[in-house]
Amino acid sequence: MRIILTHERADFDAIASLLAAAKLYPDAIPLTPRDINQNVRDFLTLYWDELPFVEYGNKPKGRIEQITMVDSQYIPAVRGRSKHTRLRVIDHHAPGDHLLPEAEATLVETGATVTYLIEQIAHANLTVNPIHATLMLLGIYEDCGYLTYNNTTPRDARAAAWLLEHGARLDVLREFLNYPLTPAQTRLYHAIVNNLETQTIHGQQIMISAVQSAEHVDEISSLAHKLRDLYNPDGLFLLIGFDNPQNSYVQLVARSTTDAIHVGRIAEAFDGGGHPRAAAAHISGGTLSKIYHKLIETLYQQTTPAPTVRQIMSYRVRTLSPQQSIQEAAAMMVRYGHEGYPVVEEGKIVGILTRREIDSAMRHQLSAAPIQQVMHAGEIYVTPDDTVERLQKLMLQERVGQIPVLENGKIIGVVTRTDLINLWSQQGERASKAVNLRDKLQATLPAAQWNLLQDAGETAEKIGSCLYIVGGFVRDLLLDRLAPDIDLVVEGDAIELAKAMQAKY
Repeated sequence: MRIILTHERADFDAIASLLAAAKLYPDAIPLTPRDINQNVRDFLTLYWDELPFVEYGNKPKGRIEQITMVDSQYIPAVRGRSKHTRLRVIDHHAPGDHLLPEAEATLVETGATVTYLIEQIAHANLTVNPIHATLMLLGIYEDCGYLTYNNTTPRDARAAAWLLEHGARLDVLREFLNYPLTPAQTRLYHAIVNNLETQTIHGQQIMISAVQSAEHVDEISSLAHKLRDLYNPDGLFLLIGFDNPQNSYVQLVARSTTDAIHVGRIAEAFDGGGHPRAAAAHISGGTLSKIYHKLIETLYQQTTPAPTVRQIMSYRVRTLSPQQSIQEAAAMMVRYGHEGYPVVEEGKIVGILTRREIDSAMRHQLSAAPIQQVMHAGEIYVTPDDTVERLQKLMLQERVGQIPVLENGKIIGVVTRTDLINLWSQQGERASKAVNLRDKLQATLPAAQWNLLQDAGETAEKIGSCLYIVGGFVRDLLLDRLAPDIDLVVEGDAIELAKAMQAKY
């Protein structure tokens, strides 16, 4: 006998994966777990006759030849399992402590486990009816937040499109994914909201609520989903204490919207688990207060600091005075290529002038007018230690794309929309850190050339320009070859730098 299992407290991805695996392995029995989320259970009640499932309590007796576990790496003890039973795991979580070394594991980087199984169904040219397609699409949409969560991949979107082509019903999705709370859930939800607190830990905005409940409430994960979608914090942690005559425990439910907060690892500190975006733990022993303080301590240990302005800013900045003419500002933009400049008077930031204001003024023949008539007025700035999130909010609030950076009352640089876009690109590509070639450059060049380059770089910095080595020399340096000449590019005023070097040499 071969069987297919999934985890308890099964959500739509778990049950959808159970169905998809049953299609791929028709000789195996798909067993539904005992504990299933209410919205999933209601779907199964309506469409049970169209599905190949067998309730766990009705599992046939006999020796189990193979177990396929989907959407989880923990394979429970099952009657009929022996040391000869082959184990197979199909999951979209990173390898965890429950993954047995003897199991044949397929761990995929998708937002939902069922996505991988749908790909296999499509590759095998298997057919699905509209009810099956709808259940599988429910699995993708619930785990990927209608394809809006950060864990969503192009594979999830392609699988969703394939299911829509095969008759998946979006009206059914709306019905079962926007499920009303039970009265007990509603009471707990209000208690959670009333106790929500926001803490900034290493620059990440983390919401925590610790609540003692007098009644048992199922499916706290549904409340976590609603709160995450409502507040969109970097991390959300719910601690719900339950007391009953037989057992007292605390349920931890965690959600994350950023790679900086791996809630799976945080839950492991409480003998729980999960993946980077969703995790849980059943904590026996210890008061709610002690567990709360342990959670705070764990967050400080496990949370990756948020990127700061200092990491993405440019350290050279040119400024304008409010009395300069718009024509002068336009000439500076053409000369240096910047899209905006801080406007400074007596050492204080009084506004920001962008290309948008200059272009508008020039169209209205105001080229001789002073900058202060058209600039975006205000003392607008960030500090090097501000988070990128605060920078983004300030840009949206002021509707400007360049913000000066102030430290100890002095402008030390500027940060732009382009810097933000570059940061997102690096995060998306998991970019490696830049390689510092200074030592290699010094070792490769003759002393005279090295000293000349050093002097040119320092001179460029003094006049507010950037100097780069470009072209074939860089390639040859990386390949440990000595190039015959060096090409330089100036970002700023090349003529001014050439004259400054000429005066020295």
